[in-house]
Amino acid sequence: MPDPMAQETKLDNHLYPALRPVINRWSDYLVSEKRVSKHTHEAYIRDICFFLSFIRDHLGASPTKRALEKLNPADFRSYLASRRRDGLSPASMARSFSAVRSFFKYLRKSGELENDSINAVNSPKLKKRMPRPISEDAAKRTINEVGNFAKEATNDWIALRDIAVLTLLYGCGLRISEALSLNVGDLDKGDIMTVRGKRDKERLVPLLPAVVEAVENYIRACPKKLSPGDALFIGVRGKRLNARNVQLAMQKVRIALGLPASATPHALRHSFATHLLTAGGDLRTIQELLGHADLSTTQHYTDVDTAYLMDVYNNAHPSAKK
Repeated sequence: MPDPMAQETKLDNHLYPALRPVINRWSDYLVSEKRVSKHTHEAYIRDICFFLSFIRDHLGASPTKRALEKLNPADFRSYLASRRRDGLSPASMARSFSAVRSFFKYLRKSGELENDSINAVNSPKLKKRMPRPISEDAAKRTINEVGNFAKEATNDWIALRDIAVLTLLYGCGLRISEALSLNVGDLDKGDIMTVRGKRDKERLVPLLPAVVEAVENYIRACPKKLSPGDALFIGVRGKRLNARNVQLAMQKVRIALGLPASATPHALRHSFATHLLTAGGDLRTIQELLGHADLSTTQHYTDVDTAYLMDVYNNAHPSAKK
C-alpha cells in the first residue's frame, strides 16, 4: 500500500495552497543561502510537509500563515508525540523537528510571521554518539593492506590510488566526499591545500610529506594524463572516483585484519583527530583542520582521548597487570 504522505513532499500539493509560495521561498533559501546538500534539502522539505499535514489534521483546516502564527507549545509537542506514535527513533524525531525549527526561523527572518512558541519545546534527547577511531597501528596497516588487495585484484595504479585516498583521510582528516571532490590543481600549492567542506566552506589543510608522496606515486602511475582541472581520483573508466569504491576496499581489508565494523573510511578521519589530541594537539587547531563549525563537535574527541589513554595505561602500566 503506498504511503499517503509520499505525495505530500511535492511543493505543488493542493493541501496547503496558502503556504505554497512561502515553502518555495524557503526551499530556495536552503539551497542558495544555507547551501544544504541535496539529501538534506529533500529531507527538510519532506519533514515540513509531514508537519503541515499534521497541522491540517490537528486544526481541522488547511494551514495558513495566521494559523502557524497562533500555534502554541502544546501544538508543537503534539506534533512530536504523533511522530513518536509513527515509530520514529529519537534521532529521526530530532532531525524532523530541526526542519520545523529551520522553517519557523526563516519565517521570522524573512518577515513572513513570528512565533517563538517553538523555542519553548525541547527536541528529543539523543544518546551522545562517540567517534570510533582505530589505533595508529591499525590505521597504518589498513592503508598498506588496501594497496595489497588492489594490486592482487587489479593493477598497480589502482593500488596506489587507494593508498593515496586513505592516506589523505588519515593524514589530513578529510571526509571521504572532500577527498574525492579534489582536483589535481588543488594540490599544486606546495605543502598546503584548500579543501571545500560542508556548505562549500573552505579551509586550509597542511600536507604531510607522506601524503604528498602517496598522491604523487598515484599520479605518476595513473594511465590517464591528469591536468590541473581534472578530478584527482578517477575510476577505471576515467570518471571521478565514487565513494562506494573506497568503502568496499576498506571493507575487504577490515575483514582481513579482523577490525571492528566501525573501521570505515570515516573512522580514519576520527583517528586523525584522536591521535592528534593524544599527541598534544590543541582543540581549536583540530577544529580548524576538521572544518567543524562548532567547537562542541570537536570536544567529543576529548572523551575518546581520555578513554584511549586509559586503555593504554591499563594495558601498559605494570601495576595494572597485577
